[in-house]
Amino acid sequence: MKLSPESEAVVAATAGVVAAHAERITKVFYPAMFAAHPELLRVFNRANQAIGEQPKALAASVVAFAVQLIDPSAPDFTPVMRRIAHKHVSLGISAGDYTIVGRHLLDAVGTVLGDAVTAEVRAAWDEVYWLFATALIAEEARLYALSGTDPQNPWRDYRVVERFEESEDIFSLLLAPVDGLIPSHRTGQYVAIAVDLPDGSRQPRQYTISSGPRGDSIRVTIKRVHGAGGAPDGQVSTWLWQHAQPGTVLDVSQPAGDVVLDDEDHPLVLVSAGIGITPVAAIMEDLSRRQPARTVRLFHADRAHDTHALYASLRRQVLAMPDARAQNWYERDALGAPTLHPAREGFMDLSEVDLPEHASVFMCGPLPFMQSMRRTLIGRGVPADRIHYEVFGPDLWAQNPEAA
Repeated sequence: MKLSPESEAVVAATAGVVAAHAERITKVFYPAMFAAHPELLRVFNRANQAIGEQPKALAASVVAFAVQLIDPSAPDFTPVMRRIAHKHVSLGISAGDYTIVGRHLLDAVGTVLGDAVTAEVRAAWDEVYWLFATALIAEEARLYALSGTDPQNPWRDYRVVERFEESEDIFSLLLAPVDGLIPSHRTGQYVAIAVDLPDGSRQPRQYTISSGPRGDSIRVTIKRVHGAGGAPDGQVSTWLWQHAQPGTVLDVSQPAGDVVLDDEDHPLVLVSAGIGITPVAAIMEDLSRRQPARTVRLFHADRAHDTHALYASLRRQVLAMPDARAQNWYERDALGAPTLHPAREGFMDLSEVDLPEHASVFMCGPLPFMQSMRRTLIGRGVPADRIHYEVFGPDLWAQNPEAA
């Protein structure tokens, strides 16, 4: 994948200017595109648009991709590309959508940078965009084909078989495909659920499959999002909290996600906070069945024991595995929490916990939490390439995790 010599020179000369204005460009781009193609609002998360996360993620991705094309020493963009492709197939994005995005994105560059965008500059950045898009289209086509999904009809009907109340605002749904054909998935992956909202709009949200592979159903564990700081409540999580009961049929995507449990036997360290416990629960369910002798350390932070979702099943799995240990941190009432091992008061601190040698680390939780835990782990000698993470929503970290 390489730019033409003419475009490479132009991109090298203008990359700094585009990068400096990238977020402003995407803020112009999205409203213009949605005004012309309101149907795309059905696949874009409106909440992420409102708080600015999606524009930031797109801006960072395109700039990082362009830098890789002109700088051989730049970090490999392939892992970021792979992660974006998984997000896209879970939302049902198709190859045709890239033509719309490309046209409006280049128009936004012209709007923001004005006369600086000559025909030569636009052509060079158009080439960058289509190298970016072509790589994504190819990877997404591969993922659709592997799962047997028609990208023109990416949603399947799943029926809610059971519902479990995990805490006041967290609930689990056991979902079974109406046609009886459960797609295979790897432990740690997620699905998107799309719902039709009362205002007539349709919105998808991605939720981790919180169970290991079962063959007949999947479990998703969902936190009802309450708005804070003037932000509205989560639209999809609230709708599901109110309406998803046994018998409800939901539109569910194919499983996706590239941060998955491996089949090796080295030790694992699982670090989570809040609803980030969901992929940890899936990993533990799978390990307790297939690799019960594997060395595992679980470290979880939560507000209190009564908000710690999936605790009972995790406790059973830890007890069933001879070399599994768990440590929890609660912000309140830690000393009285009925946990397997005494909980610690306050925020998670990994500076002195037991870390098995040669372990791989899997993290899931709020971005600042993971950045802090990563710094501590690296300070303790854990190689950066052995620390893996999953982010709910646009990945604002993937382009530059070293800054954490």
